[in-house]
Amino acid sequence: MRIKLGKKIITKDSPTYFIADIAANHDGSLSRAKKLIKLCAKAGANAAKFQHFKASTIVSDEGFKKLGKLTHQSKWKKSVFEVYKDASIDFNWTKELKKECKKNKIDFLTSPYDFDYVDRVEKYICAYKIGSGDITWLDILKKISKKKLPVILATGAATLREVKQAVKTILANNKKLIVMQCNTNYTNSLENFKFINLNVLKSYKKIFGNRIILGLSDHTPGHATVLGAVALGARVIEKHFTDDNSRIGPDHLFSMNFNTWSTMVNETRVLEKAFGDGMKKIELNESQSSLVQKRAIYAIREIKKNQSFKNSITVLRPALKNHLSADKFAWLKNKKAKKNIKEGECINIKKVSF
Repeated sequence: MRIKLGKKIITKDSPTYFIADIAANHDGSLSRAKKLIKLCAKAGANAAKFQHFKASTIVSDEGFKKLGKLTHQSKWKKSVFEVYKDASIDFNWTKELKKECKKNKIDFLTSPYDFDYVDRVEKYICAYKIGSGDITWLDILKKISKKKLPVILATGAATLREVKQAVKTILANNKKLIVMQCNTNYTNSLENFKFINLNVLKSYKKIFGNRIILGLSDHTPGHATVLGAVALGARVIEKHFTDDNSRIGPDHLFSMNFNTWSTMVNETRVLEKAFGDGMKKIELNESQSSLVQKRAIYAIREIKKNQSFKNSITVLRPALKNHLSADKFAWLKNKKAKKNIKEGECINIKKVSF
């Protein structure tokens, strides 16, 4: 499976692709949104992501008034509808955001949350991101999948049946699919680590095989989940990004900032170096260690020509080149010396009589 995101080719063995979800952290300011694009690019992001929606087409004011504020929304001072209204971006920003991303040599992505925006953002993006909340909205999944751009699907707060249904719906029209494990609790609580369930990535790999690329959309602090996910095969990582976690807004608290994002990327790149090629061998940097740590066969006393090696040899470090290694000890005990051997001498094959 190979998926092109911008100029990057994503495979199961490619370097991790990092998406900085700016989301509502622009705080209603285009200049601030541009600042965050520049900052996340400098921190090592491969893409900056936004969200295109109108409050009226994503949330029901009346519905949330009846439901009340749950989970992270309980701390919002405004109504859910008002928060979404404030977080929405003017579509006229889109061209400018795309331009700023290009200027900073990263990709521009967005999540369109209605049919109109699916069409309108198409010419600006290199892939569609579908948020977890729309995983059961099959009509929009079908519409997005038919656009033929790569699709990134988050799977938070979903059952396996719902994930399979969404994957089947998208793959029917589009084979370029990235499926992200996700937990949609945005409270920034350390308790959330118990519910991240990174092993779902193993399940996805077993169920979907090479039909998808694995990813993680994460909202926990620190880097443990990201490093764990990458180790389990995730090649696309999405986390929220801000410049100041103390700012007022729905997404700032649980976002990564410049320092934490930079560290996350750097630690991931170190981890990727450690993966290797999967072929077990003596590595270049341990060629000398192989000599000083392994054992070879040595004479513990003088051995005369034609004398048996039995009771006259042992295994010691170092394992000198072209000499008999410790695994030949049992074999050598039943052989005789071809020539005189001094006490302490390391034995090679030329000194063995056949």
